[in-house]
Amino acid sequence: MAFGEMSGHSPFVSPKPIPDLVAEEFHLFQALVVRESGIHLGAKNRAMLVSRLWRRLRALELNSFSSYYRRVKADPQEMVLMLDCICTNETHFFREPAAFDCLRARVFPEWIADAEAGKRSRTLRVWSAACSTGEEVYSLAMSLLTHFPPSAGWDIEVLGTDLSTKVLAHASAGVWPVEKISGVPVEYQRRFLLKGFGPDKGKIKAMDELRQVVRFQRLNLTRQPYAVNAPFDLIFCRNVLIYFQWETKIKVVDSLGKYLAPGGYLFLGHAESLHGFTDKLQFVAPRVFRASRDPLARAGALCILQRRDQAFRD
Repeated sequence: MAFGEMSGHSPFVSPKPIPDLVAEEFHLFQALVVRESGIHLGAKNRAMLVSRLWRRLRALELNSFSSYYRRVKADPQEMVLMLDCICTNETHFFREPAAFDCLRARVFPEWIADAEAGKRSRTLRVWSAACSTGEEVYSLAMSLLTHFPPSAGWDIEVLGTDLSTKVLAHASAGVWPVEKISGVPVEYQRRFLLKGFGPDKGKIKAMDELRQVVRFQRLNLTRQPYAVNAPFDLIFCRNVLIYFQWETKIKVVDSLGKYLAPGGYLFLGHAESLHGFTDKLQFVAPRVFRASRDPLARAGALCILQRRDQAFRD
């Protein structure tokens, strides 16, 4: 048959209709997702859940959301794939520039001064929690390598974690569309990023200098203790607490605080705050908090509300 011709005997196959997600099924998935990830799906997220899970139903040739729910419950790997579908992954290089301005203006000079005074080592450990496709991890690595060069004796490690295996694979590859670099300073582009050519034209790639200081692993922020090696000098946990309910936020903030080094910093996203949350982290700037250097001040519960809740139960 010539290109462009159609067989008169080829039947037209209509797309398979998307099954309904009835209220009972939605509540089952709602409870499952919040238990496994901490993410709360409100009623407004119902259409989103249908569109994202329908991909898995088609892949598995299932005809109902109930049958998919049973599959997820019985198959741990499918649980991971389901959470991959649900996670919202939005990030870019040097997102929310005020955070990086704060690092350059306050945090980095403090670390340099402390190292020169012998008050700290020249090892820096940084954690980007909920790192998505890795742009934040590489942004931090570029900033750190510029201000704390290994040639001056600095040892840098940047850990990126996320719940989604799909975005972690993307992050580990360190390859993005070239339009992604619009927020990267020109001097960083020249030093740390390679532009593709030939079949890779239109792509950028992280250079080995960056890759050597970053690593990635899957981690669920709602499952404590975390399988990471504490302490960290800096933790970025930005724009993820907004997806959690109040009690889950408290537990996550409490856990993150325990993984900070004395004097370590916690950075949150532009829509997040610790107001009324904690008296163990010192306010530095909007959405920037610092752990105390005093061991006694760091002892006990991090969150005010945990103590209040305990008193109420007693």
